[in-house]
Amino acid sequence: MPKMKTNSGAKKRFALTGSGKIKRKHAFKSHILTKKTKKQKRNLTHTTTVSKVDERAVKQLLALK
Repeated sequence: MPKMKTNSGAKKRFALTGSGKIKRKHAFKSHILTKKTKKQKRNLTHTTTVSKVDERAVKQLLALK
């Protein structure tokens, strides 16, 4: 049986934490920033974890379990 390939796009976008959760960046921070408030842009800077619902799909893309 061949090995499962890791999705190249997913490998650049997600990282695994020590506890096994998946870290991600916020969307909407790349362009059209003039109409967004400072508070909005500041809050989008921080990383967060992938929601429980999407975790299985992301793990499949990263070829984990």
